[in-house]
Amino acid sequence: MMRRRDLLTSYSLVVLADQLPAAQQRPPFDRIAPPGKDAKDAGSVQEPHLSLVSLDCDVLVAGGGVAGVCAAISAARHGAKVVLIQDRSRLGGNSSSEVKMHIVGADSHRGRPGWRESGLIEELRLEDAVNNPQRCWEMWDFILYDKVVSEPNITLLLETILYKAKVQGDKLTEVYARCDKSEQIYRITAKYFVDSTGDSRLALESGAAFRTGREQRSEYNESLAPEKADQETLGSSILFTSRLHNKPMPFKAPAWARKVTPETLRFRKVDNWEYGYWWIEWGGNKDIIRDNELIRYELLSIVMGVWDYIKNSGNHTNSANYAFDWIGMMPGKRGSRRLTGDHVLTQHDLMSGSFPDAIAMGGWPMDDHPPGGFDRADLPPNTNLRTPEVYPIPLRSCYSKNIANLFMAGRNISATHAAFTSTRVMATCATIGQAVGTAAALCVEKSKLPRQVVADQNLIQTLQQRLLRDDQTIKGKPGELFCNEDPSDLARSATWSSSGDLGEAVSKLVIDGITRDIPKGPAHHWAGPMSAEGAWIECKFEQPRTLREVQLTFDSGFQRQLFLTANDAFARDTPRMPQPETVKDYSVLVRKKGTSGWETVATVKGNYQRLNRVKFQPVEAEAVRVHVTATNGVEEARIFEIRCYA
Repeated sequence: MMRRRDLLTSYSLVVLADQLPAAQQRPPFDRIAPPGKDAKDAGSVQEPHLSLVSLDCDVLVAGGGVAGVCAAISAARHGAKVVLIQDRSRLGGNSSSEVKMHIVGADSHRGRPGWRESGLIEELRLEDAVNNPQRCWEMWDFILYDKVVSEPNITLLLETILYKAKVQGDKLTEVYARCDKSEQIYRITAKYFVDSTGDSRLALESGAAFRTGREQRSEYNESLAPEKADQETLGSSILFTSRLHNKPMPFKAPAWARKVTPETLRFRKVDNWEYGYWWIEWGGNKDIIRDNELIRYELLSIVMGVWDYIKNSGNHTNSANYAFDWIGMMPGKRGSRRLTGDHVLTQHDLMSGSFPDAIAMGGWPMDDHPPGGFDRADLPPNTNLRTPEVYPIPLRSCYSKNIANLFMAGRNISATHAAFTSTRVMATCATIGQAVGTAAALCVEKSKLPRQVVADQNLIQTLQQRLLRDDQTIKGKPGELFCNEDPSDLARSATWSSSGDLGEAVSKLVIDGITRDIPKGPAHHWAGPMSAEGAWIECKFEQPRTLREVQLTFDSGFQRQLFLTANDAFARDTPRMPQPETVKDYSVLVRKKGTSGWETVATVKGNYQRLNRVKFQPVEAEAVRVHVTATNGVEEARIFEIRCYA
């Protein structure tokens, strides 16, 4: 019989803390407030009033945005001991309640329907849709926190700022980070390091090579690059939300607010005001890091000026009953430092590249903004160059060229400014984070450096197959995706049948190696009509096999957007509930060697996740059946992939 603990610790059915078994409800105290091995006076690091705490881990992840969260979780789930450092009290970075930017990616705001990211970011999005129907940003923060602290291999350090690193030869050995709230300095040694800080603070402290600004057009022959190189980039934004009241809500702008006119907004669209606006952007022609306070002030002055225009210009009289209910105080950064890896991703790579070491995908258009932002009223706030397809991202762009054990994940990967304008968006950053975390864990397991993984065809294929098993989508050559070729998957050599097939969605497609329907292409899933008894799909082995795990990938509606947003128009198309296509209730049955009947080894109720791993006591089976008894809404059972493991 399947143990509930095994199911809950799989990728899929991890639930919120109050639903966990009592033994799992509270993580060990030393993962939340680690005492360290030698807590003592920190005079040796010039801080006599702080305590020094020493920690050791396999993988240190700096930065708790979605890239860092996915890197930490994926490394931990693959067996690595992880320390995750976040300089804020909340995880999520620009997606957190401090900034409230919705997570976008390869499906490009309906521009490329069907290409929503799979893997860890899909797991997080589905958790949010089900457990946060009220669209509360603080609840999203909590979902991320719960995911991280529920991983037994992760030690989380919040409100902790990395400020120093030590390097021996070409390898990082340790970092120092301080938490003034708890008056502690952490000295953390690790085998591998991941910079997901966005601003590349770990790279800066370690002496890793990086670049800033925009490359000269001739350097990579990119049409999107300026004629001459400069230090300009995309600006930062501050968002706001407003709420409708049942009476007029007056607003008086502060004296320091910008004066906004129709001419100021001639290229900027004001069509709703419950959530605005990404084009309130400023500072790309400043030092985006060191001028942060100036940028905050100017962005707030623009927010006040835009709201004053909406409320008091007389051009938007239907705004009378609206009032602010939140104003961001932390600029949401787009661009700053980008590390230099063994490969610098370029505009040409995004348009037509393919890589043998591909580990993730992107698909947002190359979306450049004038560095002057709101000050450039004479220019559109952005220009887009759409890629022909989703594109691959190689591992060589995700580790440092001169610090051998340093990975990067997020908007700071190795890319030109032109390529960065696409790879910077958070869902793409999340897929990079998952890939880098998995790669770091593989490096721990094999005692290899990331460059050695790339050089070894067997190792890079091992990494890619692990990512595919974890539901990562990896783009291959134009028109192709990487496919399941896992030699341990016993289902690939079995014979498949079902209770019935709908059209071309036949049973054998659950082993065709592709776990999503490619838009305008053939089906890659099985669909079976649901009768009163449900629907089933089964495989038969040529000879009995010892089994202990069945992995299922369900349909979760990739044709629609799925993100947390304060924009009512975007949210209208996103079911804040289990996705209707997803299988809800099912059983896994086996036919044992020498018998004619079916024995149930696992029953799952109330599923809403796409990826399920069902473990049970080892059994020698001639056949396996998945019997679906309910979905979350549609009238057929849909399964993209079934894997079987000994």
